[in-house]
Amino acid sequence: MRKILIVTGDAGESYEALYAVHRFREAGDEAVVAAPSRRRLHMVMHDFEPGWDTYIERQGYGLDADVDFTQVDAASYDAILLLGGRAPEYLRNDARLIAIVQQFQAAGKWVFAICHGVQILAAAGLVKGRNVTCYEHVKVEAEQAGGTFCTPQAVRDGKIVTGQTWQSHPEFYREVFQCLAGS
Repeated sequence: MRKILIVTGDAGESYEALYAVHRFREAGDEAVVAAPSRRRLHMVMHDFEPGWDTYIERQGYGLDADVDFTQVDAASYDAILLLGGRAPEYLRNDARLIAIVQQFQAAGKWVFAICHGVQILAAAGLVKGRNVTCYEHVKVEAEQAGGTFCTPQAVRDGKIVTGQTWQSHPEFYREVFQCLAGS
């Protein structure tokens, strides 16, 4: 059984989080949700409304964090998944999380990120020189971190796989599971 660390926090994208947890469990993997503290997280749903230039936000389903960042030992996991929503805008400033992400990369483990999760990859220094995709409105951050933004729904570059948004789940998880199967 593979063990996957799923990273999110308050204002994380509810659909991305629940889909990830359920999809990994469906595949027989152990899905462990990590956040700054171990508690019930306040998740959100982002959607698009006619007449708006950007997405809107609504309260989403809650999700329990199984562990906090101090309890994470990267050696115990096969891969890490960085989810989107607004959570990455503050999670990228958490030195504990940045160290965890860098440990996964240094150990040659899979690092997955979807939507705004690329903000954490950028803060950890893992975007430079790589092809990545993400939500179009954080494209500039990926490019400023030295990455090349690509338009496919999912992009694999070495041991890093990125996806655009929750609408990219089919392409993103197809790539994720191909990578995990080859490990």
